[in-house]
Amino acid sequence: MSGDKPAHDASFQRARESGDDGTSDARVRGHAAEGGRIRVERPWCVVPAAGRGARFGAERPKQYVALAGKPLLLWTLQRLAACEGVSGLLVALADDDAYWPGLHELNGKPVLTTVGAGERSGSVLAGLRALPDSVGEGDYVLVHDAARPCVRGEDIERLIEQAIAAGGALLAAPLRDTLKLGDAQSRAIATEPREARWRALTPQMFRRGELVAALERAERDGVAITDEAMAMERAGHRPLLVEGSESNIKVTTPTDLALAEYLLSRES
Repeated sequence: MSGDKPAHDASFQRARESGDDGTSDARVRGHAAEGGRIRVERPWCVVPAAGRGARFGAERPKQYVALAGKPLLLWTLQRLAACEGVSGLLVALADDDAYWPGLHELNGKPVLTTVGAGERSGSVLAGLRALPDSVGEGDYVLVHDAARPCVRGEDIERLIEQAIAAGGALLAAPLRDTLKLGDAQSRAIATEPREARWRALTPQMFRRGELVAALERAERDGVAITDEAMAMERAGHRPLLVEGSESNIKVTTPTDLALAEYLLSRES
């Protein structure tokens, strides 16, 4: 991976050339905490983007497929950078990423990169370790899926506010469909209760040190972690579920990509 490689998409190139548009103040605001230390109010966001997206079936990694004229990843990063509550972005990329255009700034906010891992949790851990020294162990950090380009800024702002008050939180959506338990032959054998069941979304937000410790513990235990909240739950935490928009979909298949394009078109 090299941040100096030429852009493979014109829209990525334009974003790089106009990264500082003067519309956002990249300074970090904070308030005094215990011992006189300044605690960051506007968290950084780690974006794991080292995956291959094999299920999507495209020639290039899923995060770089075209979505409404721009790479999917660029939509996601621009959404995050446009959020007033976000200080900067740390993107975890594959070591041999040939598509990253070398972005250093978006909407006046810094964009840093690091080498991720084969599994999402490993990329998140690499991103957390690569954050600037100004982000302390007790500071909050967001983690957001690269393949969720439709996240709403108001949802992120609400998550940040409630996560700080609760000691950690994630965007989520209550289950509304009837759930069926199936057997090995895909026969329905029971109806599962949907009460108190939620679908986990991102961003998710936790203190940097606590999340690193939780992810490292899961790694030592050989447990496959599917999201940050799972790691925190294993470590004894009880993250707050903050209801987010149903439109915050994760693009996994070409059908999802078409739905994301429709959702984005409705906002324009």
